[in-house]
Amino acid sequence: MERLLQVMRRLRGPDGCPWDKEQTHQSLRPYLLEEAAEAVDAIGKGNPDELAEELGDVLLQVAFHSVIAEQEGTFTYSQVEQHIVDKLIRRHPHVFGNVQADTPEAVTANWKAIKAREGKTAQSVCDQVPRSLGALARANEIQKKLGTPFSGKDSLIQAIEQGNLAEALWLMVAWCRQEKVNPEVLLRERCEQSCA
Repeated sequence: MERLLQVMRRLRGPDGCPWDKEQTHQSLRPYLLEEAAEAVDAIGKGNPDELAEELGDVLLQVAFHSVIAEQEGTFTYSQVEQHIVDKLIRRHPHVFGNVQADTPEAVTANWKAIKAREGKTAQSVCDQVPRSLGALARANEIQKKLGTPFSGKDSLIQAIEQGNLAEALWLMVAWCRQEKVNPEVLLRERCEQSCA
C-alpha cells in the first residue's frame, strides 16, 4: 500500500499530473461508484485476473482519497486502515474475544447488537442505507431493515393498472425479497442477457 500512496503523492505533487492535482473528494465520487461497480461486474464474470485489476482500481480510490485528506490535514491512510481494523476486531468478538457465535445467524445478530451499542442504528432507516446505492439495491436494503412484507400479486397488479410504477417497483423488490432473490443482481443478470 505504501508504494501506491507514494505514487499518488507524486501525482498530486507540484510536478505531478494536472488532472490528479485538481481532484477533490467531491469530484471523485462518480469514480468511486464506477470502480466499485466494475469490481462487482468482474466478480460476476468469474475472471480472477479481471477481478484483481478491478479491485486495484477500488484500492486506488482509497489511496486517492487518503492522499487528498493527508494534504488537507484531515486524516491519513493509517487512520483509514486503523478504523477498519478496530471495527473488524470489535465486531467479531466470537473470533477475537470470548463471545460464542457458531452460525451465520448468530454472527449477524451479534453484529447488529454491537452496532446498536455503538449508536450506529439510532439514525432513521433511510439514513442507514447509502443514498448512492442503485435504487433497486437501496429499496431492497430499506425493506430488509423495515421488515416490509410482499403484499401479494394482487397489489402489484393493481399498482400496474393504476400506472403507479414506483409502487409496482417497490412491490417487485418485496416480492424478490420474499423469494430470497436480490433484485439488483437479478436485473443486472437480465441486462446482461439482453446485451449478449
